[in-house]
Amino acid sequence: MEYIVIAIILVIFGVIILIGKGDFLVAGYNTASKEKKQKINVKRLRLVIGGFLIIVALTLSLPFLIGNGENTRMITIITIVVMTIVCLLLANTWCIKK
Repeated sequence: MEYIVIAIILVIFGVIILIGKGDFLVAGYNTASKEKKQKINVKRLRLVIGGFLIIVALTLSLPFLIGNGENTRMITIITIVVMTIVCLLLANTWCIKK
């Protein structure tokens, strides 16, 4: 049950970031200098971070929706780890202006 509460909070934060009102929630971006901020494509960064939060929220709600078995837990953990790696890679490559 507590996973659903966390999932709802993550969806709310994800939507806030996607609509452009939550740049202060992105760690590292809000403390970056103006020169570093100019090198980042903010729209892409919002898409990556907001999408990541929503996908993690859906993954956390998976055990609640289909049952809480050992396989479901393993799928949840693997999905979150893979999505974290993908998010980091995209944030450090695709979101940088060339």
